[in-house]
Amino acid sequence: MFYNLLVLFAGHILKFLSLFNKKIKKGVLGRSESFLKIKAGINESDRTIWFHCASLGEYEQGLPVFEAIKKRYPEHKIVLSFFSPSGYEIRKHSPIADVVIYLPLDTKANSKKFIALLKPELTIFVKYDIWPNYLIELQKKDYKSILISAAFRPEQIYFKWYGGNFKNALKSFNHIFTQNKETLYLLKKINYTQASFSGDTRYDRVTNQLQLNNTLEFVETFKGDCLLLVIGSSWPEDETLYLDAINNSKDLKIIIAPHEIQPKKIKSLLEKINLKTGLYTNLENLDLKRTQVFILDTIGLLSKVYAYADIAYVGGAAGHSGLHNILEPATFGMPILFGTNHKKFPEAKELISCNGAMEIASSENFKTQLSKLVNDDELRRQMSHQSAQFISDRKGATKTIMDFFNSNAFKC
Repeated sequence: MFYNLLVLFAGHILKFLSLFNKKIKKGVLGRSESFLKIKAGINESDRTIWFHCASLGEYEQGLPVFEAIKKRYPEHKIVLSFFSPSGYEIRKHSPIADVVIYLPLDTKANSKKFIALLKPELTIFVKYDIWPNYLIELQKKDYKSILISAAFRPEQIYFKWYGGNFKNALKSFNHIFTQNKETLYLLKKINYTQASFSGDTRYDRVTNQLQLNNTLEFVETFKGDCLLLVIGSSWPEDETLYLDAINNSKDLKIIIAPHEIQPKKIKSLLEKINLKTGLYTNLENLDLKRTQVFILDTIGLLSKVYAYADIAYVGGAAGHSGLHNILEPATFGMPILFGTNHKKFPEAKELISCNGAMEIASSENFKTQLSKLVNDDELRRQMSHQSAQFISDRKGATKTIMDFFNSNAFKC
């Protein structure tokens, strides 16, 4: 009861906040169109599968499984839902789906209407975005649902005495694939036994990047014969760590891919750099060979840019934004640097432990570690090998999940 009241209250708050926040407004308007999009894209006779992701990161994490499921069930139409505008806006034309929508808020009325329209024979949720009314409604209608790459912590509501509603939602999944053994243990503690360890599908996703054409001629020209530092998904808090170091670099080439690329943010960053700097949006006017810092003020290219990097710094952990994807650069094999606020990202601790990454605590620390990596070829080589091996050792989660679908244990 309390949860349902909270969701209704949240809906009113979001509508109010949408008057002042463009991102929230996109979500509110998008959710108001979701049922119409389903009706336009799904016929009564269609067989459907539903994929749900919180945001872009979960979409990328689930993509190897989504692609395998689409191939396994080609006769089904796919509906892909997002909760966050940052996922929907970037992947609203995803080729993986026939219909892409915002997930309507998790009210009882919305969940009943949504499931009645969709009739999904299979639903796949990714990692942690768990909505009780939707999942319990799926269970009531006897539609199958699974959770992939699940990662839980003991302090979460599912494992508290007062978390009954969420606990029931968790138990409504037909099967949960966990990305670590700790999650499997937590599920067993609440008497959920339809779970198995698969590993994290993100490792399959980033490994697949190696099979793609990652050529970017402007990066080849820019890098030349120099070492290249790529600073990916950086926030202003990250700038306090790396700016002094790069402003004092002479022979190093640097590409910065800020998380926020609004002109005001880019202008602010430019003002803090005292080296010859160019922008992607001004690419045709640049002398790339004489440019030392290149700002990637666009989206969609960072994963390919990492293919050219010799060293990477990944943003988010210098502040409270959350560490961004360190697996993308690691898959190409290079030393990875990031801030200290990475407690919720176990892969960061593991990558440090296997000597594929370094934690950066201060601006001075950044200068010291960067200098070591630039001047010590053997250290750089060893760390590059370790980061690539770290990814290689952990791939295979998608196969484990699809073996489950291909067995007699589970049929769509």
